[in-house]
Amino acid sequence: MKTITYIALTSILLSCHQQENPSKNWQTQIDSLQSTIKDSYKPGFGEFMSSIQVHHEKLWFAGINQNWKLATFEINEIKESISNIKKYCADRPEVQSLDMIEDPLSNISIAIEKKSMPNFKNGFTLLTSTCNSCHQTTNHGFNVITTPVTPPFSNQNFKVGIKSQ
Repeated sequence: MKTITYIALTSILLSCHQQENPSKNWQTQIDSLQSTIKDSYKPGFGEFMSSIQVHHEKLWFAGINQNWKLATFEINEIKESISNIKKYCADRPEVQSLDMIEDPLSNISIAIEKKSMPNFKNGFTLLTSTCNSCHQTTNHGFNVITTPVTPPFSNQNFKVGIKSQ
């Protein structure tokens, strides 16, 4: 009898216990996730630009060696970086000037697709010039981009048909 009374009282007490507000738990989780996102790493504008500079160099050496597959890869890497700048650095005023690079990127992509060395060289010159125009427009004129004279990496061969050793 005591056992039944004890079980009944325990059941009554447990059923009277108020459960926590589930919306409070959700809000806590949302706040935690927002804090995590806010504190997560995102590349800065300069890091994206440094990446573009490397791909710009590699694009030149791929193109002048008529390594059109590599040139296609490099121009697409530049386009991807531009897209990521617009996505992750949208609050930067420089982003407003990035559209000026679209036509030169398109022109050089067409030259690569057609495997046209003269058009590639002209397109690369226009691309480089437009980079510098953008730098001037955004008060970064101290950062002057040129046509590279030496490959950026000593451990990459830009010629077509060379097999790895």
